[in-house]
Amino acid sequence: MASMSSISEELSEIEGQISDILRALSNGFQKLEKIKDTSRQSRQLEELTGKMRDCKRLVKEFDRELKDLDYKIDSETSKILNEKKQSMIKELNSYVALKKQYASNLENKRVELFEGPGEGFEEDNVLLASSMTNQQLLDHGNKMMDETDQVIERSKKVVHETINVGTETAAALKAQTEQMSRIVNELDSIHFSIKKASQLVKEIGRQVATDRCIMALLFLIVIGVIAIIIVKIVNPHNKDIRDIPGLAPPAPSRKLLWNTN
Repeated sequence: MASMSSISEELSEIEGQISDILRALSNGFQKLEKIKDTSRQSRQLEELTGKMRDCKRLVKEFDRELKDLDYKIDSETSKILNEKKQSMIKELNSYVALKKQYASNLENKRVELFEGPGEGFEEDNVLLASSMTNQQLLDHGNKMMDETDQVIERSKKVVHETINVGTETAAALKAQTEQMSRIVNELDSIHFSIKKASQLVKEIGRQVATDRCIMALLFLIVIGVIAIIIVKIVNPHNKDIRDIPGLAPPAPSRKLLWNTN
């Protein structure tokens, strides 16, 4: 068979693009095997899904171009090109099945919230490309990619819900932390108020004791003033105390006087 470019440059260009995408898919799945984080796996699967969509579109273009050239090429060349197309479709379907398997495993890691269409994908892959027509291969590949896209969408939904729950939990923890901080501040204020109240009570106690002493002193002064007033009333002419009946000192005895002489 002549080279692809000699048959059709457009067909050769499409084949080159498909080969590049299939090679990128092979490298992408090898990289996916080494990724352990589920979020990164999900992003990698989305990227690979986009490449598969591009590859499927190019395979359709390859098929249309091949049909346009069917009357220009001999039967042997047409057979070889059809086998080439089936080989590309088969390889693409193998990547679709592999992506579906990764998506199913990723979904099972997300706390099984739903049953994905991944069940029974092994039975679907039993069909070999050699026993299927071109249209059947395309339909089968489209069906598998649609099912895989649904699994990816559900996985993304679970991821978003998990992120939302985590955000709400973080907000609740932050609010509780702020509330605990306010409670601690209030307790500190109460403790300070109690301490100040204790000091105030002590000061009041000391003031009361001082006031009692002052009151006692004032009481004694008042008693003294009253006593002076009474004395003035009893002795209005300021007489000597010896002239007041009953208050004069006793007279000295004769013996004491004789001893003095």
